[in-house]
Amino acid sequence: MMKKLAPRYNYELDFFTKNILIYFFSTLIFSRLFFVIGKWNDLKYITNPFEFFVTSDYNFSLMWWLFGFILALIILVRIKKENIEKYIDPLVISFIFVLFIWYIWSLLGWQVYGRPTDFWIEILYWHPFTPVPYQVPVFPLPIIYSILYFFLFSALYILSMYVHLKSLLGYLWMIIFSSIFLIFEFFSGKFDILKESNDTFAINITQLLSIFLIIICVYRLYLLMKANEWKEIIILHKN
Repeated sequence: MMKKLAPRYNYELDFFTKNILIYFFSTLIFSRLFFVIGKWNDLKYITNPFEFFVTSDYNFSLMWWLFGFILALIILVRIKKENIEKYIDPLVISFIFVLFIWYIWSLLGWQVYGRPTDFWIEILYWHPFTPVPYQVPVFPLPIIYSILYFFLFSALYILSMYVHLKSLLGYLWMIIFSSIFLIFEFFSGKFDILKESNDTFAINITQLLSIFLIIICVYRLYLLMKANEWKEIIILHKN
């Protein structure tokens, strides 16, 4: 998807392919480290790096993965002395494109699951080796995420062909993306150091980071509007 969008947004794909190891290690370390911290009560038995990186649960923190990627991106953009706004839209489109596919995989791999609800859309995990602790039908959280992000990607991709104000759609869709997490993580069947009980209205780390991401995106939009950037240097050329 990044390759497909490169001509439209006028950037070099090499900026990402040549630095792929930097992005990989940054996302791997942050996503795994903070997943372990969030589940410290269950994972404090880890005593060596091998157990930290080579894991049987395949669980990583998506929001901290995103943090690791953005951190690497900011550093590389500053080294290149470019404006980060140049990459926001194609990155958000590509990220959400992968996201709705990834949630299908998370359903099959049991990394994401909901809590018991009574909406008549629940699913039952009956496999004997499933890590899902519930013996009753639960909210189909990964399916809901996959459907929502599919529609979000479709709308974003279509609008990107007509709205030629760079980074506007990217930040707006990141706000929507974060809001989806903020709302539907209340239906998550997992707990962390912030949400250690069955309290329906207690927030978890993902929701807390979603709030911060919303604030950051709103602030970036405010700065762009205040600087009148959209009328000067960030209008995309029509192909």
